[in-house]
Formats: sequence, C-alpha cells, structure tokens
Amino acid sequence: MIHLFINALAASAGGGLTYVKNVIPQVAARKDLRATVLVDSILRENLPKSQNVELMEVATPPGTGGRFWFEQRKLPAMIERSSADLLLSTGNFALWNSPVPQILLSRNALYTSADFIEDLRRRGDYRLWLDTELKGIFAKASVRGADAAVAPSAAFAEELRQCTGKPVIALHHGFDAAAFCSDQAPLPANVQEKIAGTAGCLRLLFVSHYNYYRNFETLIRALPALRDELGPREVRLLLTCQLSSDANPGSYRTESAAALVKELGVSRNVVELGFVAYGSLHQLYRACDIYVTAAYAESFAHPLVEAMSMGLPVVASDLAVHREICDEAAIYFPRFSPEQAAAAIARVAASAQMRQDMSAEGIRRSRNFSWREHVEGIVGLSLALLRKEGSSGTLESGS
Repeated sequence: MIHLFINALAASAGGGLTYVKNVIPQVAARKDLRATVLVDSILRENLPKSQNVELMEVATPPGTGGRFWFEQRKLPAMIERSSADLLLSTGNFALWNSPVPQILLSRNALYTSADFIEDLRRRGDYRLWLDTELKGIFAKASVRGADAAVAPSAAFAEELRQCTGKPVIALHHGFDAAAFCSDQAPLPANVQEKIAGTAGCLRLLFVSHYNYYRNFETLIRALPALRDELGPREVRLLLTCQLSSDANPGSYRTESAAALVKELGVSRNVVELGFVAYGSLHQLYRACDIYVTAAYAESFAHPLVEAMSMGLPVVASDLAVHREICDEAAIYFPRFSPEQAAAAIARVAASAQMRQDMSAEGIRRSRNFSWREHVEGIVGLSLALLRKEGSSGTLESGS
C-alpha cells in the first residue's frame, strides 16, 4: 500500500480547490492507497472522512510567502512523523528538502505567460508584475528540483519543458458529471431574477471571477460588433462575478473593465450575476446558449469541460490548451481580436445544426476526462518513483 502525504495548503480557491475536492474522494475509494492530507480549516470542512485518509489541519502565516516558509521549515518533520512513502505537492512550489520522493503538481500558467507579464506592464500593475516574476522563479526551480513534475495538459507540460529544460508529465485533470450535477438546490433568487430578465436574448456565459488573464476586455469589446451581427436579437453576456474590485478575490482591479462597459454603451448587454456556488453551476450552464472565453493563459480550464458536459457549444480563444481540451467541440478565435470573437459567436448562433453538432461532440468529449484515471496516473508515477528510489519494500505485495 502506498502512503501519500498530500500538501493541499495552497488549495484555497479556483482550480486548486476543485482539484483537491475531487481527488481526495478518489483516493479514499482505493484499497491500495493511504493518504495524510495537510489542509487548512476551511478545506477540512469540505472533504469527506475516510478510514484511509487522515486530514491534518494546520494554521499557516498569511499570504503565499508565509505559507511557503512554513512548508519549508515544518513540512519535512511532519512527513517523517507520518511515515509516508511520497509527497504530493499540489501548489506549484516544491519542498526543497523533502525526506521522500516528491511529485509536484504545476498548474499556474501565469508563471510562463509572456502575455500576462506584458498585460501587467501595460496596466502599470508593477507590484503584481514583480510578485509574479519572483514566484515564477521559484515555480520553475521547483519543476527542476522535484523528482517528478506533473501538468494538467500536454500543452502546458510543453510550456514548462521549454522554460525549465526538464521533461514534465501530462496528466489531465478529471471531471465527474454525476457529482457535478448532484446538488439540486435552486439557484439563489437574485440570480434567477437576473437570468429571467434575459429571456429571448442570446445568452453567453463566462464562468470566472474577474482577473486579467481571462481577458474579459476582449469579450466586452466584442459586444458592439456582435449586436450588429445578430440584428434584432439581443445578446447578454452573463458573468459569475461583479465588475467591482471589492467583490472579487485577489488584487485584480476591475475599474478599467467597468469603465469599458460604460464607454462602449454595453451596460444592458453585460449581466453581473456575482458569485455562483460550484454546486449550482450546472443549472447556470443549462440556462445559457453558448459558453465563451477569451483567456490568454490557461493550464487546463475546468469550465470548458463543465460547459461541454452540459451540452453548451464553446467559442474559445485559440490557445493550444483550449484545442487540447475541446478539440472539435469548440470554434476558436485569436485571443485579442474582439471582431473575430464576435464573428465566431454569431456563426454559432446562426446555425442550429452547428449548435446541435457541437453540443453532441462536447458531451462526448467531456467523457474523456476522469478523476479516477488521473489518480490512477498518480499511483503509477508513485510506483515508478518508489522503484527508482529502492523504496518498494514499504509496499505490500500485489499493490
């Protein structure tokens, strides 16, 4: 039996939280795995209890830097006390002096994105620029230093290989359609009211809190051209955030996007739903017509798989990651071209047959992503590392 020590302290939001909440139940269901999972108090409440999964709650200093130094100082002794065979680091940064072989999950595309750095410079956000550059140095060094580095897509694995010189293993993140649709509680009343106000309109959906790399501005700039393309039919872009800095996590400033909405006269066309709980998202996808994204940096993009599973046609920026995830279930446009984004959306909106074909292909495509298969890949990699380290004597026969 393999004993994994999983450092999940970085899983506080977004893809990291989605990852841990889906992987731990898969680990718990296996008879060939034990896991000690390092979590904070919030994550602990959202994870299932199991005989073979021990949740170890710790309090860390605030901020990425505080967590990083806590891990480097305290984690080695905690791993040794647990008698774990391997360390699975889920937060982009490796443990420099790991007492056991280490698998690093690297999933932050911002550390390799020239577009993001240029965007920060253009916006004059030099503090975030410096923060990203410094974290990028540590993240790339972590890839080089880990016993094995894993990325959630082949496209991102190749990006990491090019900037670190080290081979990186691609293991797709997964998806569980049954679990995703299990919560049947209705959407909040205020969200239902906003959706009802878009009846008869072409409903475009974009699921994300506001940040720079998801490139909200290109979608906003596409709306005037799209109104012209659609003729009398009105269009609404539904956002799962508010264009208000106080209502969004992190340090991203929304003022320029909010000003752009007013400047272009598209306030009626942008519907700010605000935060929608993950368990309710399946109902939101079903209420919309097309899923759109203009992101210029991604390592996997879970909402694309979610949208495809719900039968939504996808119109996405032309990134290698997006093509890898969606294949023929999407049509693509240059990431900084609002005109071509509008043309692509209008093309899908104009053809019922195209929407039907894309919907069917998306549902089929979404079935290619499995959390069970992802964990199977982690187990296979763990066995290979243990054999390489000569540690397989800790495993039970037949495991």
